[in-house]
Amino acid sequence: MRIAVTGSAGFLGRHLRVRLRALRPGDEIVCIPRAVFADDSSLLDALAGTDAVVHLAGVNRGAPEVVESGNVETSERLAAMLAKVGGTQRLVFANSVQAGTASPYGRGKARASDILSQWAGRAGAPYVDLVLPNLYGESGRPEYNSFVATFCHQLARGQTPRIDVDRDLELLHAQDAAALVVEHLATGARAGTLRPAGTPTTVSAVLGRLEGLASAYRGGRFPHLGDPFTLRLFNTYRSFLHPWAFPLPLLSHTDARGTFVETSQALGGASQSSYSTTGVGVTRGNHFHLRKVERFLVVSGQARIAIRPVWGGPVASFDVTGNQPVAVDMPTLHTHNLTNTGGEPLSTIFWANEIYDPADPDTFAEVV
Repeated sequence: MRIAVTGSAGFLGRHLRVRLRALRPGDEIVCIPRAVFADDSSLLDALAGTDAVVHLAGVNRGAPEVVESGNVETSERLAAMLAKVGGTQRLVFANSVQAGTASPYGRGKARASDILSQWAGRAGAPYVDLVLPNLYGESGRPEYNSFVATFCHQLARGQTPRIDVDRDLELLHAQDAAALVVEHLATGARAGTLRPAGTPTTVSAVLGRLEGLASAYRGGRFPHLGDPFTLRLFNTYRSFLHPWAFPLPLLSHTDARGTFVETSQALGGASQSSYSTTGVGVTRGNHFHLRKVERFLVVSGQARIAIRPVWGGPVASFDVTGNQPVAVDMPTLHTHNLTNTGGEPLSTIFWANEIYDPADPDTFAEVV
């Protein structure tokens, strides 16, 4: 499939691109960032020949009139350009549970959906109105995408988050939202309105859980990650530590017998440790994970660990040696590898928070 994604450089856009790369590597993803969307010729070229369009672009910050009109205008522009292209692409719109409320954002999103639905009706194209609750996840912008991103940013830097207004809400991880989009693209599920449920919680409950996760991790322990919501929150928190907080120094105990190092401590749940040797000049890895927590620890030899966001960006490199025990934890949605840069065989210990399952390995090839 040829799939166009508006807002491809945004929060949900990055998560969707990673999931498509993982689960549908044969598809062609046409990224439509802001500059392409604003140019008639570029936008028409991007939409031409597409099988599906995922509309994630919108406005959620700014003056009230800008927020309302901005969401309407982006949908009007997309509908007009789709009409010029003349196709019947499956169209998925990332809507919000606030659509239809009296707020400028709610009015703008409701009108935007109407515009896209009308185009689909005229074109005979399937239209999916994906009404999303509050999203959170890795790579979010503090003070912009989610209060979860703000709390994680503050906790990662040793600050004390503050709650201005506590309230009930539902939270949906961006990968779960992306999974729904991919499912509809893959199966051609019927058009209509889809309202996925998030995890019911409160702002204060989220902060309390994040504080516990951060405290355990700062103390050198992996918290208990037995339920998906906690794992998602932990991976979101960890994303705000990469790459500046790594590598993590490990406490070593040396006496006449030799040296003893605790490589990792986990507070409950299934986990797996493994060990590898790597020949001189050989590279292992070149893959990424959507959910797995993974730690690398070189115990003998010299290596370079390289990590890059799957959606593109700078490569973070860590030169490590068995002479100085340190840990490097792999962030989710980042491809990574390990290269023996020394003159002798490399020995490495790996730890993961889950037991490897060949039927669901959560491991996707991607060269750093």
